[in-house]
Amino acid sequence: MTAHTFPSSESATAPSGLQAQAPRPASRRVTDATTRMLHWLMALSFTGAYLTADGEHWRMVHVTLGYTLAGLLVCRVLWGLFGPRQARLSVLWRKLKGLPDWLKSLPDVNSQATLQPAWRQGQNLMMALAVALILVVILPLTLSGYAVWDEWGGEWLEDVHEFFGNAMLAVVLVHIGLIALLSLLRRKNQALPMLTGRAAGPGPDLAKRNHGILAAAVLACVIGFWGWQWTEAPQDHAVSQGTVRIDNHSNDDSD
Repeated sequence: MTAHTFPSSESATAPSGLQAQAPRPASRRVTDATTRMLHWLMALSFTGAYLTADGEHWRMVHVTLGYTLAGLLVCRVLWGLFGPRQARLSVLWRKLKGLPDWLKSLPDVNSQATLQPAWRQGQNLMMALAVALILVVILPLTLSGYAVWDEWGGEWLEDVHEFFGNAMLAVVLVHIGLIALLSLLRRKNQALPMLTGRAAGPGPDLAKRNHGILAAAVLACVIGFWGWQWTEAPQDHAVSQGTVRIDNHSNDDSD
């Protein structure tokens, strides 16, 4: 009887055109698209408004971005009240409620076993506090800006608006600094989930749905508002120029 030999798995060749693909790293969705869209539009609006705060040439851009920031704040509050669980303002509030107890526990931190959990909790609390302060400061910032634009008061109101603008900038810089610091300490990009919506690691998705259509609708509304403001601004300018020409013409006739 002749013995039959079979090729080993090492010598067997895979069919042509088929290549083994490495499995994709596990990740989970932690932030939906609408939350991310609101976050970045608010960041863009504040940055643009702050950079265009000085000078009459960019005044309409500054005002338009201020209106946009106010509208986005309303949208974020509504999304925080009626949106998905991970975007709820109640989650942020529950984190902040732990701040007094955390401060009271600091004197009892006297060993490595208690230091690490306290430090970890402190990081999360500081991030939550920065986000809450940003949302809170936007309200007086935009209201005072509207009052200045509508000439409700004198220079003191401009000083109030400037104060809240600088306060907002300080909180934003602290927020960015915390993200950078935590990224270094944890050796993981803490800003990436707000860009991609996903975090590395196995587990269930915190954001069950992405809400991409609603995010696109928010972006379309903002762009539409900017476009409407753009078309209105030259007309207002033309009317003002026309009024000047009419006044000058009337003065010439009276002479």
